[in-house]
Amino acid sequence: MSGDFEVADYVVLALVLVGSSLIGVYYAWAGRHEGNSKDFLTGGRSMTALPVSMSLTASFMSSNTLLANPAEVYRYGAIFGVLFFGYVLTIVITSEIFLPVFYRLALTSTYEYLELRFNRVTRLLGTVLFMIQTILYTGIVIYGPALALSQVTDVDLWGGIFSTGTVCILYCTLGGLKAVVWTDVFQIAIMLAGYLSVTIMCVNLQGGFANIISDSQQGGRINMWDFDMNPLRRHTFWTLTIGGTCGWVAVFGINQGPVQRYVSCKSIAHARAALYINLVGLSCFLTCSVFAGMCLYSVYKNCDPWTAGLISTTDQLMPYLVVDTLTGSPGISGLFVAAVLSGSLSTVSSCINAMAAVTIEDLIKPYTNLSEKQLTWLSRGMTISYGVLCIAMAGLSSVMGGIMQATVTISGIVSGPLLGLFTMGIICPFANTKGGLSGVVSGLIVSVSVCVVSLISPPPPEMTRPLPLTTDGCNFTTTGSLNWTSPTAPTEPSTITTAPVQITDGIHLHSVSYLYFCLIGTVTAIIVGLITSLFTGGWKERVDSRLMLMKEDTILYHTFTFFRDRVMRRTGKLDLTMNGKEKSGDTNPALSDTEMYLSETTILT
Repeated sequence: MSGDFEVADYVVLALVLVGSSLIGVYYAWAGRHEGNSKDFLTGGRSMTALPVSMSLTASFMSSNTLLANPAEVYRYGAIFGVLFFGYVLTIVITSEIFLPVFYRLALTSTYEYLELRFNRVTRLLGTVLFMIQTILYTGIVIYGPALALSQVTDVDLWGGIFSTGTVCILYCTLGGLKAVVWTDVFQIAIMLAGYLSVTIMCVNLQGGFANIISDSQQGGRINMWDFDMNPLRRHTFWTLTIGGTCGWVAVFGINQGPVQRYVSCKSIAHARAALYINLVGLSCFLTCSVFAGMCLYSVYKNCDPWTAGLISTTDQLMPYLVVDTLTGSPGISGLFVAAVLSGSLSTVSSCINAMAAVTIEDLIKPYTNLSEKQLTWLSRGMTISYGVLCIAMAGLSSVMGGIMQATVTISGIVSGPLLGLFTMGIICPFANTKGGLSGVVSGLIVSVSVCVVSLISPPPPEMTRPLPLTTDGCNFTTTGSLNWTSPTAPTEPSTITTAPVQITDGIHLHSVSYLYFCLIGTVTAIIVGLITSLFTGGWKERVDSRLMLMKEDTILYHTFTFFRDRVMRRTGKLDLTMNGKEKSGDTNPALSDTEMYLSETTILT
C-alpha cells in the first residue's frame, strides 16, 4: 500500500534537491580560479568550526539512522539512548589522540600517515580496505531508504536512487569539499525539521508528551539502565558505552571523511571546537531518535503493523507512520521524505569526496608527475566515477538482498583492525612495520570470523530481548485509507506478543553483541601487533616525533599546566610578602611561569 503525495510534498522534495545542487554551482563559480587539487579536496584549510561540525554530524547521521534508530527503540527500548556516553568518550579520545597528529601533518588522505609511520605496503592495505568498505556501505545507504520509502509512499524506488546519486555527483564534482560541507549544513537542517515535524504531530495526535511517556513506560520501553556485564547481550550500558565508543572512534578518529573535514579547519582550535559542537548535534539526533521510537510505540502499541504484515521490515515503521497518520497535513510527508533523502545525500557525498581524495593521494599522486591543474580535473573525474559506482552498487544490492546486507556488516568490521593499526602508530613508539601488518591482518581474521559466525548463528532472543508487541487492537474489517485498521489481514499469527522464548541449542559462545565487533578487531590488532614488534626489534625503532602523540598536543596537559602555574604564582606572591628580603634578588617565578605557559600554548595553534 502507498500513501498519496500532494503537490506540497513534491514541492518540498524538489526544493531540497534543487537547493543542494545550487550550492555546488555556487562553489564551482566561487572557486573557478583555484587550480589546486588539495584546495578542491580539503577546502583550502580555511573552514571554520560551525559548518564543519554540522557537516560531521550530517555525514554520519545517515538516512539509515533516521529510519533504523526509532525502529530500534520501538523493538528494544530507550536503552539505545545510553549511546550518548559513547559519543562523549569518542569526541574526547578523538580530540586528544588522533586530531593533533593528523592536523599537524596536514594530511589530505588519512592513509598517508601509514606510509610515514610504517611503509607503503601498509598504506596501500589501509587504502584498499577503506575503499571496499565505503563502496559497499554507500550502496546500501542509497538503496535501503529508497526501498523503505517506495514500499509505503508514492516515491519511486529507482527515481529515488537516481535522483540521490545524480544530485550528489553534481555538487561534489562542481564544488569539492566546500560544497559538500555547506550542503551538509543545509541538509542537516532539513533532517532535523523532518524529525521534529513528525514527532510534534505525534505528540498532538496522542494527546501530549506525557501520554507518550506513559505508554512507553507501560510497554517497558523506558529501560535506560541495564548494567549486565554479559558480552552476549545486545544492548546494555557496557555494550553501548564501550562497544559504541570503539565503533565511533573508528569513524571520527581515523575514517577519511571526518579527518578530511577537521583537517580543513583554519586552526586546530577550530578543529577541536568542530568536534565538540558536533557532539551537540549527535546528542540532538540521538534524543530525536529515542523519542521518535517512543512515538511509534505509543501510536502502534495495540496494533503492530510489522507483526500484522502491513510492512515487511521495521525500517519501514517511520515512513508508514507518516503516510498512515499524518497525510492530512500538507507538506509533512514530503518534508519527512526530504529528510530521509537528505540523510542519504549527506552520507553519500561525504563518501564520494573521501574516496576521490584517497584515490588521488594514495593511488595516483605517488606514481605520477601530473600538474596541480591535471590533478584537480582528475579529482573531479574520480568524483563522477565513484558517484556512478555507488549508484551501481545500489542496483546490485537490490539483486543480492540479504547477502548484500551481510556483506556490508562484514565490511564494517574493517574499521576495528584499522583503528588498532593507527592507535599503535600514534601511541606506541616501538610498533614497527611487521607488527603493524601482522596486527591488522590478525584483527581482520578474528573480527570477520566472529561476524560471520554471528550471521550464521544469530544471537538468541534471550540475549537480544525484543520487547513485546501485539496485534490485539487491530481491526482488519474496516476499509479505508492506509492505517492500522487496514483491510489487509495478517498472513501469520503474531509471534512477538510474549516474553522472549528460551532456546535450547546452546549456541551462545560466538553470539557477542554486534557493538563489540569493532572492539574485538581493535584489541586483536594491538595485542598481536605489539607482541610481533617486540619480537622483531621494535625497541630499536626511532620514530619522528611529529608522527607520535606528544603531551603538549593534549588539552589535558595544558589544563594541568595552567592550574599548576596558578598555584605557583599564588605561592610565589605569598613568599614575596612574607620573606621579601630573601626573595628580593631572585627572578620572579610568576613571570617565568607565564612565559613558559605562553610558549606551550602556541603549540596548540
